[in-house]
Amino acid sequence: MQSPVPALSHSLKALSAILATAEAHCTDHKIDPTVMLAQRLFPNMLPLTSQIRIASDTAKGACARLAQLDVPSFADDETTFADLQARITKTLDFIAPIPAAAYEGAEDRTITLKIGKNERTFSGAQYYSGFVMPNFYFHAATAYNILRHNGVGLGKKDFLGA
Repeated sequence: MQSPVPALSHSLKALSAILATAEAHCTDHKIDPTVMLAQRLFPNMLPLTSQIRIASDTAKGACARLAQLDVPSFADDETTFADLQARITKTLDFIAPIPAAAYEGAEDRTITLKIGKNERTFSGAQYYSGFVMPNFYFHAATAYNILRHNGVGLGKKDFLGA
């Protein structure tokens, strides 16, 4: 299996840039950042801070599991744009040094996740293509959509990254 690091790193860096744009938008429009960070697309959906946390968790969890490493635990206590940026940096710092060789044979590894009260078992290939990437992009896109819906000047190129 190819390393998932390049794709996940690229999109985490795009999320970081999106958050920087959102923070500047708050400053320029005199919006309390805590209000922006608490925004949701719908009342029963998670807020922006949670979308970033879950994207981070998905990236670090995928890289760790596929490379047969322990998944690091983060506190989930981010309340500011700076905190979220630090979380993205911490995620990138964890996944970047994992060598590509660590993913050799990962497509055939058995990955078992506890999701709520249930357990799901995947092959590494199923886990990556059918769970990790859709889940990661769902939360990254939802973060983008929350910000766009709240007037932050973003476009598709921002989501796709440089």
